[in-house]
Amino acid sequence: MNSQFYIDIEYTYGAHNYKPLPVVIDRAERVWVWDVEGKRYIDMLSSYSALNHGHRHPKIVKALMDQLQKVTLTSRAFHNSVLGLFEEKLAKFAKYDKVLPMNTGAEAVESALKIARKWAYYKRGIPMNEGNIIVAEGNFHGRTITIVSFSTEHQYRDGFGPYTPGFKVAKFGDAEEVERLIDDRTLGILIEPIQGEGGVKVPPQGYLTKLREIATKHRILMMLDEIQTGLGRTGKMFAWQWEDAKPDILILGKALGGGVYPVSAVLASNEVMDVLKPGDHGSTFGGNPLAAAVGMAAIDVLVEEKLDERARTLGEYFMNQLKLIKSDCIKEIRGKGLLIGVEIKKEFGPARPFCEKLAKLGVLCKETHEQVIRFAPPLVIEKEEIDWALERIEKVLMEPSYEHKVLKLS
Repeated sequence: MNSQFYIDIEYTYGAHNYKPLPVVIDRAERVWVWDVEGKRYIDMLSSYSALNHGHRHPKIVKALMDQLQKVTLTSRAFHNSVLGLFEEKLAKFAKYDKVLPMNTGAEAVESALKIARKWAYYKRGIPMNEGNIIVAEGNFHGRTITIVSFSTEHQYRDGFGPYTPGFKVAKFGDAEEVERLIDDRTLGILIEPIQGEGGVKVPPQGYLTKLREIATKHRILMMLDEIQTGLGRTGKMFAWQWEDAKPDILILGKALGGGVYPVSAVLASNEVMDVLKPGDHGSTFGGNPLAAAVGMAAIDVLVEEKLDERARTLGEYFMNQLKLIKSDCIKEIRGKGLLIGVEIKKEFGPARPFCEKLAKLGVLCKETHEQVIRFAPPLVIEKEEIDWALERIEKVLMEPSYEHKVLKLS
């Protein structure tokens, strides 16, 4: 059976809420994947940072397989012998008191919002059900009804109202506007350190530090969504460490599952997390033994293989090499660590055709916000593999420049 068979059957029986590139992945190892015909590709997307450790990391797969032989699910009606160890490891690793384990990133964001609201009403004294949270323009925190309610992307909201109230929007990167929006009902700020889905937007230096100062000054909670930026992606274990702007609530997901299982978590101090009482919040699968075992292995690999340092060094190299490409179609190259965006000038069309051409040459990446190609390979990638991808990236990015010059000459 060829690729088209699998594409057709998915189109027939699956909801059409995605428009994937026409590549059918059949197997994977480290930074490489193969389609059903056996063609090899380099993965430059990492499942939106869920594959920081690469595909099927042996240590993480072993932890998964070992736990599969013992117990996989107990629900939180009972204790299990793995969860507490995972919570301890994650809390000490990230330097927080308490961990709330969940499954997906969106669940973790929703959980953080609930914790922040309850903290505001019971510990801060904000009138019940009247609190507001400040978010950033261009944000992406997931797809639930409440999260799309404070999205500024029309398509994410279209047809899904009525929307959840209680949010204000500030321009991303503008700390002064955040402070202007604070009133006596404001309970927190929810921000991504770098907007991945928003187009790999990097805020000005000092932005996170200023938000930390504002949150402390007004006694509101600073919440950072590090689902895509955390766990080594930007060259630090957490992106907030670039400015030493530790949030009150840290939200993690994606790479916490080591690329093999959905694991997410909310981290906070005792003072914040202790607002939750038995029955306030829960998840049948959150904190299951399989997830806990995988999460522990994922943390161990990050530390042992110094994946944050690899992302810092290789990301700087990758970005510098991209900047040497003299293509007329490039508007800007930006990013941090191995989270890099190449913005295409609008007169050269959207980014998707570039991604389609790259796929034909064996490089898998994805467009975001129409004009941006996102490059975010697994952090285990080698310099030689980046060079392999760069040869093909340069070829595709230079094609429009060549065609543009030919048209001008004629």
